[in-house]
Amino acid sequence: MFETLIRGAIIVNAEGLERRDVGITEGRIAALVQPGETVSARTTFDTSGACLLPGLIDAHAHLREPGLTHKEDFSSGTHAAALGGVTTVLNMPTDDPWTATAEQLADKMAMTEARIHVDVGLQTVVSRDLSLIPRLLDLAPVSFELFTADVPDDFLFATSDAMAGALNVFAGSDTLIGISTGDQSILTGSATRDHSGTIAAFQASRPPLAEANGIARAIIAAASAETRIHVRQINSEVGVETWSRLRGMADASVETTPQNLFFTARDYETQGANLKASPPLRSPHDVDALRAALSTGLIDIVATDHAPHSPAEKAAPHAAFADIPGGMPGLQTLLQTMLKLVGEGLITLPDVVRMCASNPAERFGLGRRKGRLAVGYDADMLILDPRQSSTIANADQVSRAGYTPFDGWTVQARLTNVFLRGREIVREGKLIGPKIGTIVTRES
Repeated sequence: MFETLIRGAIIVNAEGLERRDVGITEGRIAALVQPGETVSARTTFDTSGACLLPGLIDAHAHLREPGLTHKEDFSSGTHAAALGGVTTVLNMPTDDPWTATAEQLADKMAMTEARIHVDVGLQTVVSRDLSLIPRLLDLAPVSFELFTADVPDDFLFATSDAMAGALNVFAGSDTLIGISTGDQSILTGSATRDHSGTIAAFQASRPPLAEANGIARAIIAAASAETRIHVRQINSEVGVETWSRLRGMADASVETTPQNLFFTARDYETQGANLKASPPLRSPHDVDALRAALSTGLIDIVATDHAPHSPAEKAAPHAAFADIPGGMPGLQTLLQTMLKLVGEGLITLPDVVRMCASNPAERFGLGRRKGRLAVGYDADMLILDPRQSSTIANADQVSRAGYTPFDGWTVQARLTNVFLRGREIVREGKLIGPKIGTIVTRES
């Protein structure tokens, strides 16, 4: 007898769709049963006509704790994730303080106890003190994050030499190094050329050239060091072309975000501060190139860069557009924005699973328990009804940001239930039950 049986759904994995009933025991998928086969369970969910997806994994989110909890915290951020069908959040290290030491990482793990609604994997930053890395590796964070521009000096690897030196420390390790690519020389040069503080000045300080150069340097350095890297937030045509030509040189993956697939720089005119983030939004031509890359499989992962700020911070007057706090919420809307792309015919439901579940799990060291519906895997599952529609609304957002840039958008599908390790945690858009999220670490 199973503890729970999900009966009648169409199972969606990255490889395709199939009809199976799902038996769950002790938090894991115990069996995939042929439809109609007689089995018993203590609890049965009849999901006829619905699709069953693995819980999504957001590989790039900022939950803002410790130190910045007026923007978000573990509880509010994972609440948003649960309502959006994200059952695992991979949390970036840029809080206050940045997560740079083993002690800080251990403290952060302890902070989550009984406070998170979904599972969380913690990412740690590579600082200029490379002697800190061995003890951090012992705690198995899901990734190390390396920055090449636009960060404090203690965490800045502005030259190819500095980046290669850091990556060499990881040679022989199976851990993943996320690289936020950029070109500090362009940032510095732009600051001396344009003091206008306009949107155009902000865009010029982070042009596609900086992205493409950053991608190229990262891939070449990774190939030289024989390390595994993940390139953050590609969003330009020249960046896509650089990635396409060089990606085979190293063990590398790349991500983009929903906002970069929908919005262009023209949207700053209507949404302004709410869309201000880095990299800047690009031209319609760049968005078309990015969408083409998504549809042909060049993009490995779609993640949100969920980076909320308080409404007061976004609304405050600033002398320059660049001074507006950068970032926007996204955890609660990842699934819906991906479904929007499905509705447009750009991708399929298996593509959603590939880019938002199985690939993140494989790349970030969770691939033996997360990211797919298969026997032995965590029973993290979403019931999606394609016969209904859903509308994204500011009023429904539970992030402390208090808004979504996708307000008013309608998609043809509706998330009805969310399960975390076999336990129902969301029903009809509401949390149910206690906080049962745990910290997940990289598999050895």
